[in-house]
Amino acid sequence: MVPYGAANLATAFRTVRGNTIKIAEEIPEERYDFRPAPDTWTVAELLAHIAFSPRFQYDVHETKRLTTLAGYDFFGQRTAREAEQTRPRTKAELLELLRSEGERIADWLASFDDARLAEPVAQPAGPDSKTRFEMLLSIKEHEMHHRGQLMLIERMLGIVPHTTRTMQERAAAMRQQRATAGA
Repeated sequence: MVPYGAANLATAFRTVRGNTIKIAEEIPEERYDFRPAPDTWTVAELLAHIAFSPRFQYDVHETKRLTTLAGYDFFGQRTAREAEQTRPRTKAELLELLRSEGERIADWLASFDDARLAEPVAQPAGPDSKTRFEMLLSIKEHEMHHRGQLMLIERMLGIVPHTTRTMQERAAAMRQQRATAGA
């Protein structure tokens, strides 16, 4: 088995957050009110959601250090987070929020030792449990899910996502290298 610990988790989260920030930088501020479909978040609301979502895991694993989610006030926590994330913010404020919250969470993830990552946390609906590691990994997975939405929004706004541009540049360089080698 290849060990994957807290330092790896923090590094991977920083990479994911960095890509999210790049997308947030590329979308013009005048399009932050873009709503891709009815009953969906605007770009600004989605970015705020991404910034604040890890607070659930922080509350469970740091503030309360729960060993079971039975009885946890999911709706109260969500209501408080949504109230904070729907507050109007400028693009600069959202970028700073993504950066500061991202670093705070990455530093916190890096602070876990292997024993704490392995601790089980009972889930609310049944006898199953997940390790803290499994639950903390969902921070990155959740952001990647929403980053996929942001990349589709970029396409809808006529922006080619930076990851696509990077891949296109690599492919062009490889084609050029092959052409030069074959000449």
